[in-house]
Amino acid sequence: MLTRPSRTNAGHAQGFTLIELLIVVVIVAILAAVALPSYREYMLRGRIAEATSNLQEMRTVTERWFQDRRTYVGMPCTMTSATTNFAFACVSDANSYTVTATGATTMAGFVYTIDQTNARRTTALPSGWTGASAASTCWVRRKGGTC
Repeated sequence: MLTRPSRTNAGHAQGFTLIELLIVVVIVAILAAVALPSYREYMLRGRIAEATSNLQEMRTVTERWFQDRRTYVGMPCTMTSATTNFAFACVSDANSYTVTATGATTMAGFVYTIDQTNARRTTALPSGWTGASAASTCWVRRKGGTC
């Protein structure tokens, strides 16, 4: 029995067509358009924790200062841990204080405060974020304004 030789694509180049490559590029672009904004917000929320945890630490140090001296005057306003995304400032008198964390570099626009009554406020947020007002009674940690 005679068999016919099989046909091969010896004359054709092997690889992807232009349409196939374009489809892959479009799929990758769609995934990137969805994933990158979510990733950026995730990174911002992680950096917000730097501000809030350091404000809590400052409150503890300040209350210890007050217990020892019965005044907030001269209280220390330094962080024990290094901070790169926020600058901290303190304002105090004999009976009250406010510690403010102001965003720097990639966190510009964020401003969080805490005072002697443990009132936590978000006094400023960058554009696109909601929830900050003078009456805010929490630290906004998500873009939608949730605390």
